[in-house]
Amino acid sequence: MASKTPIVQENNMALSLFLAAALLTADPMLKPGDHTRNLKVGGLDRSYLVHIPKKYDGKTPTPVVLALHGAAMNGPMMAVFFGLNKKADEAGFIAVYPSGTGAGIFLTWNSGGMVSKADDVAYIRAALDDLGTVVKVDSKRVYATGMSNGGMMCYRLAAELSDRIAAVAPVAGTMGIERADPKRPVPVIHFHGTADTFVPFSGPSKKTPKFIHFKSVEDSIQTWVRINGCNEKPEIVELPDKAKDGTTIERKTYGHGKDGAEVVLFVIKGGGHTWPGKEPPVGFIGKSTKNISASDLIWEFFQRHPMK
Repeated sequence: MASKTPIVQENNMALSLFLAAALLTADPMLKPGDHTRNLKVGGLDRSYLVHIPKKYDGKTPTPVVLALHGAAMNGPMMAVFFGLNKKADEAGFIAVYPSGTGAGIFLTWNSGGMVSKADDVAYIRAALDDLGTVVKVDSKRVYATGMSNGGMMCYRLAAELSDRIAAVAPVAGTMGIERADPKRPVPVIHFHGTADTFVPFSGPSKKTPKFIHFKSVEDSIQTWVRINGCNEKPEIVELPDKAKDGTTIERKTYGHGKDGAEVVLFVIKGGGHTWPGKEPPVGFIGKSTKNISASDLIWEFFQRHPMK
């Protein structure tokens, strides 16, 4: 029996070498479709959902759009309700749906002025680092959009993660942080309804819980007009009322900022706490305009503003 031991050892060694070689040559890159990634940040177990578009070939550096959910939601719900996967497949960008912290599916972002104390800026940075190990990311074209609390988080990312985020697109969410000092100009496109009762256009109302703080739309926009060095006087355009759905659109463009940055505000007159172009998941959040598609306009804006 003893004479067989060297042979067994040799076979085990050969098997180990084969497995090691297989692991080294295996393709770790994600394929088109939906994938969940898990990581630990700040002692917390975190996750994010990734939608890889059908056009993705694993070789070409590809844009990434972070889509941040609103309060009392999570990443997968964001993917379902706002239809960015369809736009990702059409345009060829990778859609990433991070999840905040909280209980069950009722999650929030520490966007400033909220209850959450999680270091969500560190989490987003870690998620982008992790994503870069499994997909071919175009580091000059990483963007962030978000709804409500997620829109507020976009502003925080613009302020504190401008070395990674090229431009942001808040929807129905204003600045929750008091001040911003980004490392570079960050272009902003913002959508907000004048009849939004959850994040009122003029800032917190009597109905807003006392523990929640955020700026008005005007204060948020003017903050980034100053930061980006844009024209103080906007170009104002009234868009055609094609849908006749009780909403009209005014577009304000503050252009000619540093490094080509601009700030664009879509004022949705009569619009509620909704994503323009999409049916609201529940009726009590107000009207959603069909005169524009936020998803289309956000992607057009992002395409114009890679990181300089």
